[in-house]
Amino acid sequence: MTTTDAGSIERRRLAEVLRRARERTAGLTDAVSDSELRAQHSELMSPLVWDLAHIGNQEELWLIREVGRRAPIRADLDDLYDAFRHSRSSRPGLPILDPTQAREYTAAVRAHALEVLDSTPLTGDRLVDRGFAFAMIAQHEQQHDETMLATHQLRAGSAALTAPRPPAANAVPGDEIVVPAGEFTMGTDTDPWALDNESPAHRVYLPTYAIDRFPVTNGEYLAFIADGGYERRDLWSVRGWEHRITADLTAPQFWERDSDGSWWRRAFGVRNPVRPNQPVVHVCFHEAEAFARWAGKRLPTEAEWEKAARFDPATGRSGGRYPWGEDDPTATQANLGQRHLEPADIGAYPDGASALGVEQMFGDVWEWTSSDFTAYPEFAMFPYPEYSEVFFGGDYKMLRGGSFGTDPVAVRSTFRNWDHPIRRQIFSGFRLARDVA
Repeated sequence: MTTTDAGSIERRRLAEVLRRARERTAGLTDAVSDSELRAQHSELMSPLVWDLAHIGNQEELWLIREVGRRAPIRADLDDLYDAFRHSRSSRPGLPILDPTQAREYTAAVRAHALEVLDSTPLTGDRLVDRGFAFAMIAQHEQQHDETMLATHQLRAGSAALTAPRPPAANAVPGDEIVVPAGEFTMGTDTDPWALDNESPAHRVYLPTYAIDRFPVTNGEYLAFIADGGYERRDLWSVRGWEHRITADLTAPQFWERDSDGSWWRRAFGVRNPVRPNQPVVHVCFHEAEAFARWAGKRLPTEAEWEKAARFDPATGRSGGRYPWGEDDPTATQANLGQRHLEPADIGAYPDGASALGVEQMFGDVWEWTSSDFTAYPEFAMFPYPEYSEVFFGGDYKMLRGGSFGTDPVAVRSTFRNWDHPIRRQIFSGFRLARDVA
């Protein structure tokens, strides 16, 4: 294959991930009225129309101005859509674009961005080498799409989104995989679309440990509730208990209990019985930690999670982009990309198992780990500090693996997500680990 052919293939791939992101953005914003786009459905979230224009502004900043060296389209919008200048709760009071203006702006930016993609050599400069900047923008848009999906979950009223139900399965929870002691390579130096906090690759030694084959299910979590898990102070950390009391936590967010004792879950405007075999979702780190203590286990560290996803005991090496290898996810391997609007039952994706046999590490639910968000040894910021560097050392816990609302372009075995340990509006669950003597 010639260099020209390789460049053409890469451009087509980048154009596709950009197109897929914009199609999803349109679906999330076109599904509700303009008044709902302007509304703030929770102080934790921006109005959907702010996210829409912010997506366009980031694309303009990086692809039009930085890569294309073109004149600004709307330099007057830079302050309004700077996420670090304006908190989410304050954004409804800003003179932001209305829905029609936001759509016109993002469409104009995209037209210029595709021209830049067609004319930019994808070699040489680090920002454009193998299409990094274009992939970064596609990931940024998909990350905001998942945030907008969470906003849809928080909005009141009837359902605005629809999707087929995920596959059912009858796996038995509680099975675990023993991971042998030894070093493995954590992080990456080779993935062309990896973001700065995923690098550099470095060797990490871990003693033998066990990790659950599947995420914790609703059925297991119901047993925790029934055993007084939310009333037992001994199961919670000091900070976790304080938050449980202050926030009056009694069950995962969006769960409701009927007078007959049955549990129901509201998802995107639809109320259904809690399905026992689904991974539990919308729990915070403190809830996950308390459940782990109740179960006699613990949350895995971030390194333990990544080794379980990437390490191949047959070769002694860390594997590819995904637990199953390098190929992009298929519908039989993971519940990703908003194909469904809820987690699938455990055991639904055996084709997506890692070499160690751990299943559903990708999609369904983001998985809390016990690790804080810190930089890898010899970390180098690129291309801007506000993506990772400014968050290091803050009040964040690491999540891994993506959810049903995560697009494949925005997650990989080395991808690192983080959030405050009290957050529950995100599509978060967990799996357990334990020490092995």
